[in-house]
Amino acid sequence: MSKDLKDKTLPELEQIVVDLGGKKYLAAYMFQFIQVEDAGEIAEITPLSKALRGRLTEQGYHISQLTVSNKLTDKDGTAKYLFELGDGNRIETVLLLDDKRRTLCVSTQVGCTMGCLFCATAKIPFGRNLTAGEIVDQVNAVQKDAGRISNVVYMGMGEPLANYAAVVKSLDILNHPKGKNIGIRHMTVSTCGIVPAIRKLAGENVHPRLAVSLNAPSDDVRTRLMPINAKYPIADLLKAVRFYQAKTRQRVTFEYVMIKGLNDSTTQAALLAELLKGLACNVNLIEPNPYLRCKYAGSGGQRIGGFASVLEDAGIETVVRFKMGRGIGAACGQLGADWTVA
Repeated sequence: MSKDLKDKTLPELEQIVVDLGGKKYLAAYMFQFIQVEDAGEIAEITPLSKALRGRLTEQGYHISQLTVSNKLTDKDGTAKYLFELGDGNRIETVLLLDDKRRTLCVSTQVGCTMGCLFCATAKIPFGRNLTAGEIVDQVNAVQKDAGRISNVVYMGMGEPLANYAAVVKSLDILNHPKGKNIGIRHMTVSTCGIVPAIRKLAGENVHPRLAVSLNAPSDDVRTRLMPINAKYPIADLLKAVRFYQAKTRQRVTFEYVMIKGLNDSTTQAALLAELLKGLACNVNLIEPNPYLRCKYAGSGGQRIGGFASVLEDAGIETVVRFKMGRGIGAACGQLGADWTVA
């Protein structure tokens, strides 16, 4: 069992305090000092008695903290943070600025096992899942450096739903009113399409916005781009998405990477519109972002515009995403590009 207090929900902290002979209500002070005040040592949680703090320390409890190894800032205001984990592994986290909104794109794994062909992170050998505490601490560290985070998107390194338990736990910690109190509608979990996990997420107490990386309207093209489609084809994926929407009443976002000559024809746009009929959704069109040895080219403005027009004519809200952070390797699909292997 983890002894990291940052990795604990409020009910878990309550159980720890009671087991050590303390009053249950003291856990709320622990939670606030760790998740709001960013305490790095048990000794800093001064509402607890010295005796209780001593017992926590004797039992091996501690408060983890990520180390910022590097920070890069793009001319568009995007910032990329390189974090060193306690075991020497590395992850990257991206801060996106849009007027008064500060959106943080957090990582959930060291590397990724999904193998999507347009993504640099997929080239990094998988290390491990992050803990809930490590996911949460990305928010803590960036907020301390750049000001309050208003939105969190689970779209960084790794597949969030392949680290299901830690992701759901981190959502609960970040959403809790005694902690950072980030509204659940201000948190988005992106997935390449792990069908059982989408269905399971619908039954949780926290229901983040769901974003699905779709990228093709047919199984042959999608499987070529995203190996996960061989296990969970488009029909099964969309059934799970409809199930999630029926349970949560939330709009769903579909991410679509526009690759020249592969998935960007107006015929494919019409097929996509037919697939999404009846769903409360929007589509984000994104050009693939370059990295060393990336073999895919973007579709270009004219091609993307024609694709978007077909979707819009079908009544589907469509946004062409601006390439924020590309200059520092912080755009979609570029995280970890400096570490990729041939």
